[in-house]
Amino acid sequence: MYIGQAAQRSGTTIKSIRHYESIGLLPAAQRQGKYRVYDQPSIDLLIFIKCAQQLGFRLKELQAIFAGHQGQAMPWSLARQAIDAKKREISARIATLTLQHEQLVEFEANLEQARADCPLESL
Repeated sequence: MYIGQAAQRSGTTIKSIRHYESIGLLPAAQRQGKYRVYDQPSIDLLIFIKCAQQLGFRLKELQAIFAGHQGQAMPWSLARQAIDAKKREISARIATLTLQHEQLVEFEANLEQARADCPLESL
């Protein structure tokens, strides 16, 4: 299928597909004359890229995941490893944010108590 149909099926844009090819994230498409022709494995990879971006992956992270991968088939084992790493990263961020939230609640309570204890408040 041509680039327009590939963009439509994958939910991306023609511009994005060209960009992914230029940065080596998507293998260069076969050519039929001057037109790019995409197969189903390329569409699967485009769908994965789009989903991964929506879930917080940056293109540089995806490039690192697929570095050295030259095949057309989706490297599912690499994808699983990347997803596991991203989940660990998010869990660590959640733990950090949870601690910050608890500290803010405590800080706020201390401020309220300090305000209540302040003798100037009654003036």
